[in-house]
Amino acid sequence: MSHALLSPSAAERWLNCTAAPHFEAQFPSTSSTYADAGTLAHKIAELKLTKKFKPMGPRTYAAALKKLKADPLYAPDMDKSTDTYVDNINEVYMQHLTPPSILDTEVRVDISEYVPECSGTCDCVMISGDTLHIFDYKNGKGVPVVAEGNAQMRLYALGVLRREPPVKKGTAWYFPIIGDSVKTVHMTIIQPNVRDDPSSETLPVDELRAWGDSIKPAAQKAFSGFGEFVSGDHCQFCRGKVQCSARAGAHTALEDFKDCLLPTPENIAQEFTGGPLKPILTHAEIGDLLVRGKNLVAWYSALEEFALSEILKGVDVPGWKAVAGRSNRAFSNQDAALAAIIASGYDEALIYERKAKTLSSLEELMGKKEFAEKLGAYVIKPLGKPTLALLSDKREPYNSALSDFAGVSAPEVSE
Repeated sequence: MSHALLSPSAAERWLNCTAAPHFEAQFPSTSSTYADAGTLAHKIAELKLTKKFKPMGPRTYAAALKKLKADPLYAPDMDKSTDTYVDNINEVYMQHLTPPSILDTEVRVDISEYVPECSGTCDCVMISGDTLHIFDYKNGKGVPVVAEGNAQMRLYALGVLRREPPVKKGTAWYFPIIGDSVKTVHMTIIQPNVRDDPSSETLPVDELRAWGDSIKPAAQKAFSGFGEFVSGDHCQFCRGKVQCSARAGAHTALEDFKDCLLPTPENIAQEFTGGPLKPILTHAEIGDLLVRGKNLVAWYSALEEFALSEILKGVDVPGWKAVAGRSNRAFSNQDAALAAIIASGYDEALIYERKAKTLSSLEELMGKKEFAEKLGAYVIKPLGKPTLALLSDKREPYNSALSDFAGVSAPEVSE
């Protein structure tokens, strides 16, 4: 499938760095195992959603699912995450049976009213009364994606709300006309591998369309090729991020750090003139350095990865070479090795360890319903280990008091 220059999925990037679309167009479009696995999970999610809400015989469904599971990238956890996706949508659907809901999957939308030559595909669209629901499945396990202020979701919604009549392109029909019947848009991102609950944003249609009008100048600038380079978190998925000189410039200004560094004994002796020494870093300075340092580490890691890949392809990167990293010993044939140990007189009990399956494996074995019925009373979810996060992170602040009592149940009282 060919992609528009300004795609909804890259909207956060081209809205912030209007030079990005034409800049990264010079780099080959590559995929990754993670991206390909995400595509497969999306297909499974679509199939399950179609079976749930549209006519589909059990044999047809089973054959289609079997084919998808035959893919080498298939993993059992895809079943769990896609089930969660369908369950979340069904929960919303069941709340809006009166008046009857309209629900469709893989809805192709035209967004060119706001962004030149822009179109996209919504994972799931539902209309109930005067409310439009947009659902998007994310298979990623790393970076949480939030719906609040999400440009991709807003563009999808604007595409569904377009006022023009439906148009057929190829074999796909764009979503039918809605007109002014919808007053509210509810956008939901379901990312089961990262969070238990979906992330949502609700906007009045007028506010959403006002936002669409507000981005038109940036979209036109990005489309025309006269945009400006701006580095930031949005660089993460840019194809040219490693070789972008603007991004390098933002991270190589290491002199920005020098005024915050503690004096060493050597330069104290050289520079101390009787005045007061520079105080230790303040908490405000530490907070600022953490932000800049985090971006610097991410940029440098990407630079290392790129340089290594170039060297392995035979390209010279002056001053650097590829070497073998550390490795661990391993049996060339473990079964034969263990048999040799047993033949030497060692008892099997000393060689093999009995290990219980993980909670997730047992839930997969038993099924969610039976697992919850028979083992739910034994399941706890302790508070995770504290980790540093920006204030913009949606998670609740760490509470050490809750951690102390996590998983502790009240003692039984005998009468």
